[in-house]
Amino acid sequence: MGKKFRIAVLSGDGIGPEVMAEALNVLDAVEGRFQVKFERTFANVGGIAIDKEGKALPDRTVEICKASDAILFGSVGGPKWEDLPPDEQPERGALLPLRKIFGLYANLRPAIIFPALTGASSLKEEVIAGGFNILVVRELTGGIYFSQPKGIEGEGRERVGIDTMRYSVPEIERIAHVAFKAAQKRDRRVTSIDKANVLSTSVLWREVVEAIGREYPDVELNHMYVDNGAMQLVRKPKQFDVLLCENMFGDILSDEAAMLTGSLGMLPSASLAEGAFGMYEPSGGSAPDIADQGIANPIAQILSASMMLHYSCNMVEAAEAIDGAVQKVLDKGFRTSDIYQGRTGETQVSTSEMGAAVIAALQEK
Repeated sequence: MGKKFRIAVLSGDGIGPEVMAEALNVLDAVEGRFQVKFERTFANVGGIAIDKEGKALPDRTVEICKASDAILFGSVGGPKWEDLPPDEQPERGALLPLRKIFGLYANLRPAIIFPALTGASSLKEEVIAGGFNILVVRELTGGIYFSQPKGIEGEGRERVGIDTMRYSVPEIERIAHVAFKAAQKRDRRVTSIDKANVLSTSVLWREVVEAIGREYPDVELNHMYVDNGAMQLVRKPKQFDVLLCENMFGDILSDEAAMLTGSLGMLPSASLAEGAFGMYEPSGGSAPDIADQGIANPIAQILSASMMLHYSCNMVEAAEAIDGAVQKVLDKGFRTSDIYQGRTGETQVSTSEMGAAVIAALQEK
């Protein structure tokens, strides 16, 4: 056996365990084909961790993650835990602390429409003919969500809410490098999103991004105000390759771009720290309404495992093999319920059947 990687597996709640099982089956197939070993350690996170260990992110889970090369994350949350105080609920009690503990400052969210699935998008097919592949690179640990001062002051009608948007040059530089390096492996185009006509942070953002851009002469850089960017995503999404965004703008535009694809069940994400460590998770939620029915789409979790191979394991060939296998399965017409349209050539399959189809395609010579 060749390489070994230690993976913390945090399946979470709702459909998390179902789709995670299929992603792990795909990693089994990768082990057989690429002479690698994934040493997996399972840990509780989210609602199930609250039920079993008293909080959404138990100390044991953190220690397991610290001893690992990457985190493969499912999804957390559900109605069962919505009455807890906000900071104790699965999402805020687990995801935000994980980002802080591990310095996960760069969020990469691909928004992909495969050519076989253009009919599932809310956009007209002539706008997205042939599909598209956009990568949103979002700064994840700064900006208005984290900067101080923050809070509500005063009494009664005199109360005021305060949020501060703050970015330093080093914070902007490091996320810009992520975007430009990602673009070098794609179509070599970066669109930096800001509001430099209004916000001082955006004036600095644009200045620093332009300086970093000069270090990547092979990548085309352009700037776009966030309101125009939101409009252009709907009008002409294929014009974009890599979208570079600060935290709040990236939060909004990545969700918009994701919904243009037709199903969150197709979309992975990566949250990266300095170096090779990262956390990889589907862009969708825990979908408790369809849990344990065998109908959830596992492709987002499978593609999240592919991103793990790419960024944390430096196994680009294996990652591309998984991506290619997913493409083959979709081209053959296999569809889970979220992307099934009843068109000629489509076959509706279960969660496990979709996973098995991807593995079969991965093992094809």
